[in-house]
Amino acid sequence: MMTALATVASVSATSNGYNVELNCQRQSSCSHCSSSGSCGTGVVSKAFGNKILRWTLNTTQVVRKGQIVEIGFPEKSLLQSAALVYLLPLVMLIIGALFGQSVSLQYFSNNELVVIIFSILCAWLGITLAKRFSKILEARSGKEVVLVRVLGDPVIQSE
Repeated sequence: MMTALATVASVSATSNGYNVELNCQRQSSCSHCSSSGSCGTGVVSKAFGNKILRWTLNTTQVVRKGQIVEIGFPEKSLLQSAALVYLLPLVMLIIGALFGQSVSLQYFSNNELVVIIFSILCAWLGITLAKRFSKILEARSGKEVVLVRVLGDPVIQSE
C-alpha cells in the first residue's frame, strides 16, 4: 500500500461514521534534486506547479478540518494508470506504423509519409483512449483510498 499525507478539507457526519474530504498536494521529486535549476524536466515541473488532488472517504475515526492525515491506496491502481497512460499510446503508435507500412507498400509505393501519418493518427487515438479510460480508473481508485492514521494539526510557523 502506498501512503501520502493529506489535509482534511471538510468533515460531515453520516449514519455510519464520517464523510471526509481530503486535499493532497502532488509533489514532484524534481524539486529536491541539486540539478533542478538546469534540468529541463525540473524547469517544466516548476512551470506547471504542484497539482492538488482531492479524495473523499468514509471513516469511523474522528477528524477535524485542517488536520493532517496519512492515507493509503493500493499500488495496483497506480500501476494500472501508469501502464494505461504510457503504454497505450505507444502500442497504438506501433500499430499505426505497422498498418501504415502495409498500406504504403500496397498503394503508395512505400511512401514514408503515409507511415508517419498513420503513426500519428493512431498515437492520437491512443492518447484519447488513455484519457477516457484514465478518468474511469481515477474514479475507481478514489474509492480505494483508506485512512491509515491521523497525525494531528499542522504546525503553524510564526514570523
